[in-house]
Amino acid sequence: MCSNGVQLRVRGKVQGVGFRPFVWQLAQALQLTGDVCNDGEGVLVRLAGNGGAFTARLRQDCPPLARIDAIDLQPFTWRRVPEDFTIRHSAGGAMDTQIVPDAATCPACLAEMRDPRERRYRYPFINCTHCGPRFTIIRAMPYDRPSTSMATFPLCEPCETEYRNPADRRFHAQPVACPDCGPELEWRAGDIITTRESALSAAVEMLKNGGIVAIKGLGGFHLACDALNPQAVALLRSRKQRPSKPLAVMIPQAEALPTAIQTLLCSPAAPIVLTPKVCLPALPDEIAPGLDLVGIMLPANPLQHLLMLDCQRPLVMTSGNLSGKPPAISNQQALDELGEIADGFLLHNRDIVQRMDDSVLLQDGTMLRRARGFVPDAITLPAGFRNIPAMLCTGSEMKNTFCLVRGNQAVLSQHFGDLSDEGVEAQWRSALAVMQQIYTFQPERVVCDTHPGYHTRQWAHEQALPVDTVLHHHAHAAACLAENGWPLDGGDVIALTLDGIGMGENGALWGGECLRVNYCDCEHLGGLPAVALPGGDLAALQPWRNLLAHCLAFVPDWQHYPETRAVQRQNWPLLATAIGRGVNAPLASSCGRLFDAIACALGIETQRYESEAACRLEALASQCAGVAHPVTLSVDNLSLFWQQWLNWQAEPCERAWAFHDALAKGLAQLVKLHAMRLSLSTVCFSGGVLHNRLLRARLRHYLSDFTLLFPSRLPAGDGAISFGQAVVAAARSCSQRT
Repeated sequence: MCSNGVQLRVRGKVQGVGFRPFVWQLAQALQLTGDVCNDGEGVLVRLAGNGGAFTARLRQDCPPLARIDAIDLQPFTWRRVPEDFTIRHSAGGAMDTQIVPDAATCPACLAEMRDPRERRYRYPFINCTHCGPRFTIIRAMPYDRPSTSMATFPLCEPCETEYRNPADRRFHAQPVACPDCGPELEWRAGDIITTRESALSAAVEMLKNGGIVAIKGLGGFHLACDALNPQAVALLRSRKQRPSKPLAVMIPQAEALPTAIQTLLCSPAAPIVLTPKVCLPALPDEIAPGLDLVGIMLPANPLQHLLMLDCQRPLVMTSGNLSGKPPAISNQQALDELGEIADGFLLHNRDIVQRMDDSVLLQDGTMLRRARGFVPDAITLPAGFRNIPAMLCTGSEMKNTFCLVRGNQAVLSQHFGDLSDEGVEAQWRSALAVMQQIYTFQPERVVCDTHPGYHTRQWAHEQALPVDTVLHHHAHAAACLAENGWPLDGGDVIALTLDGIGMGENGALWGGECLRVNYCDCEHLGGLPAVALPGGDLAALQPWRNLLAHCLAFVPDWQHYPETRAVQRQNWPLLATAIGRGVNAPLASSCGRLFDAIACALGIETQRYESEAACRLEALASQCAGVAHPVTLSVDNLSLFWQQWLNWQAEPCERAWAFHDALAKGLAQLVKLHAMRLSLSTVCFSGGVLHNRLLRARLRHYLSDFTLLFPSRLPAGDGAISFGQAVVAAARSCSQRT
């Protein structure tokens, strides 16, 4: 029988984004017959006749949240030519990416929300197929309204009509609602309880009067205050016990910002973007003390748009949590935990099922924290990875994510933070259970870090499954390789992994390493010298401890230098004795702790949040980037560096810049040495220190003759460790089969 039609296999981000109704509408416009359905590989379209014009329009006009990676076209034979075009029920399949990330409110919904003639005028839960909550409201599969937190809101007749109509942009939009049938707001302040528009008005009034409001969002609570009111900001910092950690700010519009930043802010993910302070002159320095960047976001949901519309001023939007606890996701949790911080609570009655923090990007698009707007998008593994058995990768201890890998795809979870914090592990377990249910995922193996103290490793060994381990820095490097599409058979590269600490070979603590890496193997070639961590974990909290350790190791006459005054004010002789005896002072080749030592020598003595000293050091260096200096750094021995640096009396910003530049040059020399010896021309970079923009730039400068692979779509830090574990374990699985 001769073919009388065509079949189009569409792969990419094409499920849960209104793609089937778009196909239906396009077929109607072109007067084509056939059908469309979702299945495990994407979307399958069958047409009667020639699909040439249809295929071109498919790419050109696809929905705003969709992304077409490939269209495979082949002849198809109809036994009975259809008379119309229909949407068929979805077929199943492994790693069926039906759940796409929550998306910022689309222009059509915004216009509707602002139009007094519309029935959803000023409705704070307006959404459609192109925007709104998805992953944060799902409880189980299939992704239908009864399996979400919208199950308690039966559709009214007008909403039901929209939901059933393929020509409507709310066709099969599971969170569809209106003021007559959907969630509603509630305001609580002491004994006062109001609802709906009165609730929003009360919250706005509180914010304008300098109060602090806890606001329920899509994936958790925010604590908000007037960002232009220094007293309100100081009050929030005092109550939350957050003296200096930078605060994110939501602004009404982004027209005055550079185009690249506008593009990121206005994307469907609506992330926080770290923006130069010079672009935001109105914000007080108290928002991000000692830093040159401020985290800026635009409203990401209808409620936030209404707040901005009514407040007409920037608002601090920081995570709604007590220090050391995860952000609240239920009304009762917020009322119980945030009552001493917030003056009032803007709540609603739609449950948050999945915690989802705001994603954070640098202004060039480099990912620092991957969560809302990006999770749970599947990541296709590079060429050569196929038929991977189901494996669960548990990630790191801090900045934790987990990863599910199967076939040739990986799904990376949202950011969870430090699993040792109270309540975080419980959220981690809950999210894992939901993710496994969504993807019908039953792991055959568990993969974890080699560090015996990690909660993730302990959890892995509690499962009745085989357990594989991956070195921390091997996972770092492998994640960077896979993100950049390095094929399975791509061979060796040089990897530079720079972070705080991670478990290395034979129990060594690594943090500044040069490695030979492929997906299966990792060989240590060299790196920064191992220096004591006085007090163990306390060294990451008190920069003066690291300065003392470096002085004892490399500066014999260190007490003569004024830069060591911060150490001399402490009871350093007792700690020096402990270092000499090796008591609670493990050796680590930590690049992060070297940054802390330099920062302390320049007067940056506090570490009230993770990496504060290093971040302030980078901001200081940025003021004098490019100045000439006499400082050199050899990773074999830091004695000459310290001698030159301490004896060069220049401005603090110049000395901060000299450190960045000398470190990059010294690391580049180490890379070149081993690359030439091994005849390798590709270098990959990873580890949290690589979030430093100056260091990245100088490494690019000094290694310009090499092919350089940097993390971009995934964090350079521990947020990508689980993905690195996944590709290492997957590569080893492929190797065992050949």
